[in-house]
Amino acid sequence: MKKISMKNSQNLTLEDGFSQFIKMCKLKNLSPNTTVTYEWHYTIFTRFISKDTLVSEVDEDTINDYIMHLKEKSRIRDITINSYLRSIRVLFGYLMEQGYMERFTVHMLKVNKKIKETYSKDELRILLQKPDIKTCDFTEYKTWVYSNYLLATGNRISSALNIRISDLDFENSLIIINKTKNRKAQMIPMSKSLAGILQEYLQYRIGEKNDYLFCNTFGEQGNIHTYQGLLIRYNRSRGVMKTSAHLYRHTFAKQWILNGGDIFRLQKILGHSDLTVVKEYVNMFSNDIAIDFDKFNPLDQLGYNQQKLFIKM
Repeated sequence: MKKISMKNSQNLTLEDGFSQFIKMCKLKNLSPNTTVTYEWHYTIFTRFISKDTLVSEVDEDTINDYIMHLKEKSRIRDITINSYLRSIRVLFGYLMEQGYMERFTVHMLKVNKKIKETYSKDELRILLQKPDIKTCDFTEYKTWVYSNYLLATGNRISSALNIRISDLDFENSLIIINKTKNRKAQMIPMSKSLAGILQEYLQYRIGEKNDYLFCNTFGEQGNIHTYQGLLIRYNRSRGVMKTSAHLYRHTFAKQWILNGGDIFRLQKILGHSDLTVVKEYVNMFSNDIAIDFDKFNPLDQLGYNQQKLFIKM
């Protein structure tokens, strides 16, 4: 795409610039979810500054004023502000690259990372207790299966709901995941416990090989919002107030680390392109790693600390 000089783009409005940006996103075949996020964050930005503002008038001071507006008037959390800023940074990076505006840097806020919430072992025992198949309905049963699946795989909800029956390889104990955040298909192991649960589930779910594993009442692909609602009702009916599907992903990562799993395989299973997020998990759960430290510590296991007699020189 030919760059446009600053001289020829003085009258380009923010709205015109964003329209070109979205067109570029679609030409690059970015995921619909990514495009929707850009559109929503742009809408929030244009509540602060008019869509008719000239692109050439936006600079670093504009962004700083926007940040203060979010912090003071809207009382938005810093971590959420950074989410908004990332989208704006991509938008303006594109406009700068095209020569529509002078270059400047959109700086992220420094935030303290909080410990990611997970399900406790007691909560998991409650949530994973199998309902009585003779009395429960299919909705409760499939939500139980869904909960087991999320804990056993660490999948994102979007990936889980895009699994087809044909993606389950019981013979080789593998699950093929075609819908991922980085758009790269991957294969992950299928545990024996999950394999047994899914094989039983398919006896009730039935369906053809090309059908989606987690379906709605009519056997069609399950909707993200529907399954979020199912999980909320399911958890609360069992007395668990945590209701996020994503907590299963955090719980998977935590238990993997505490059970001695290596971070390189964890990175592959979770589908991260690098170790950055995985290292965050290790740092966050460092206090839990201290549990039973003596039990697994090689020095203690060798028995050198178990001397009961004083040794005289």
